[in-house]
Amino acid sequence: MTTAMFLVLVVEDDGELCGVLRTLLESHSYRVVDATTGERGLIEARSHRPDLIICDLGLPDMDGATLIRNIRGFSTVPILVLSARTMEGEKIQALDAGADDYVTKPFSAPELLARVRASLRRTARSGESQPLLYLGPVTVDLTARTTQGQEGAVHLTPLEYRVLECLARRAGMIVTQKQLIREAWGPERFGDTRGLRSYIKTLRQKLEPDPSRPRYLVTEAGIGYRLSPDERTGAA
Repeated sequence: MTTAMFLVLVVEDDGELCGVLRTLLESHSYRVVDATTGERGLIEARSHRPDLIICDLGLPDMDGATLIRNIRGFSTVPILVLSARTMEGEKIQALDAGADDYVTKPFSAPELLARVRASLRRTARSGESQPLLYLGPVTVDLTARTTQGQEGAVHLTPLEYRVLECLARRAGMIVTQKQLIREAWGPERFGDTRGLRSYIKTLRQKLEPDPSRPRYLVTEAGIGYRLSPDERTGAA
């Protein structure tokens, strides 16, 4: 599917920035619809059914987290927050409300476009079987639950595969600690961040070329984790 087939809804009350985003996205062949208020954003989200939503948190008529929760009431569309708010608590609130990723203003155009592509890939994969993950010399087959490295088979426990599956469903995007614990362990383990960190450490030891400098299982400080697999088959 080409980028020209994707429709992006931008919800941003800064008219100048909205114009910059439209120019950037259209120059890469995305179609763009914009809204300057949360209420208008809801209307556009319902009527246009975009493939991706980019939204600010500081909207004039409602908080962005409220907008995200309202959209999540009728749509699973990827939502990328673009905001000047840098406090960890505000990022976590937006992600827990249902956002898929968070980019802080000021932003770089290449990073924003990379996050847009990652979000759209999640949509494209949603109807497929679990993907193969290429982590340098390591290949993880989430469907068969097998892992191969340079030295042969790598043993992962069922729970380690569940943690990877949670991250792979949102590959390239932030997954909060709360989301990982809920999906991998269940609500009865809510708050067990120490256990989660232990499993992430073990996964890095098994999968990362250099566990002390993780390249694929990346920590988003105070928020959660991001899985960034290689794009090419067998890429290093």
